[in-house]
Amino acid sequence: MNFGPHHPSTHGVFRMRMTMDGEVVIDMEPVMGYQHRAHEYLTERRSYAQGVPLTDRQDYISPMLNNLAYCMTVEKLAGITVPERGEYLRVIISELSRIHSHLFGLGAFFLDAGTFITPFLYKFREREKIMDLWDMLCGQRLNHNFMRIGGMSHDVPDEFIPALQRLLKTLPGFIDEYDDLMAGNEILLARIKGVGILSREQAINSSSSGPVLRGSNVNWDLRKNRAYSIYDRFDFDIPVGLNGDTYDRYRVRVEEMRQSVRILEQALEQLPPGPVTAAKVPMLVAPPPGEAYCAVETPRGELGYYMVSDGSTKPYRMHIRAPSLINLTALRDMILGWKVADVFVIFGSIDIVMNEVDR
Repeated sequence: MNFGPHHPSTHGVFRMRMTMDGEVVIDMEPVMGYQHRAHEYLTERRSYAQGVPLTDRQDYISPMLNNLAYCMTVEKLAGITVPERGEYLRVIISELSRIHSHLFGLGAFFLDAGTFITPFLYKFREREKIMDLWDMLCGQRLNHNFMRIGGMSHDVPDEFIPALQRLLKTLPGFIDEYDDLMAGNEILLARIKGVGILSREQAINSSSSGPVLRGSNVNWDLRKNRAYSIYDRFDFDIPVGLNGDTYDRYRVRVEEMRQSVRILEQALEQLPPGPVTAAKVPMLVAPPPGEAYCAVETPRGELGYYMVSDGSTKPYRMHIRAPSLINLTALRDMILGWKVADVFVIFGSIDIVMNEVDR
């Protein structure tokens, strides 16, 4: 049976070639690459600064985090230090992006589970408030191109911080309301509890990351375990699941939104004055010969950029570790033995972005 590449539940152009025994899946071969756009090749033919807008087109649900991982790698190559205020703004934007992405992913997930459309609309109602903040920040709601090598393109406008503070006052109540709405939904629980189990060993062996890994009871988050930027200055917890099923992956994302609110509140309280970008960063950055790898914790897991410099103004080699692609490698383990009707919800629980997979 062919599932996709244009099925409405594939969240993008993705195909599963499944072998069936009646309605039970006994084997699956993933087929991807339909949206390949040669991002790595294109980046190697542009200056380091010109590569930033290309990162927006990968994981387009949280493009700011793509910007961050790319800029951090170039900064490591070139020995550039980001000012304190710039680092705080990067954390604020990263955690807003995490909430924004989980709102989108969970809304779509509940449609996959066949519950009802109300959770989807609730999620998009709150997500729209974050989209308004993006519009206020950089004039773009989707492809932001806001971060720069050495910091940010500009400081936040005066109205941004008060607007964010107002949002943070309402978000915890909304998350509780939404959680109450879904936690007792019998249809949802029947569809996701004990379904699509990925064991701790399978998750580790497949190099999964993000909620897929933590849902399998692996306490691993780059913000804690390999703290980057200034994440070591904040107090927050890492939610983990117990059984590695679809339900645990859903719960991890709900709890992560609560932790992101905690980080945002602390970052706003500590936000220092000062410049947001490093002084005297040339338009054409030419790092000395060498190589560097930097990774950030995105809503989907570890997003890493590997770059090699030959001393010119363009990267000699650039490679992306895309969490959506790596997490997809565990899909076969999740769906074997389950029925076709379960494939929808198991696949949705991974929360992939196909642009990031094919890139």
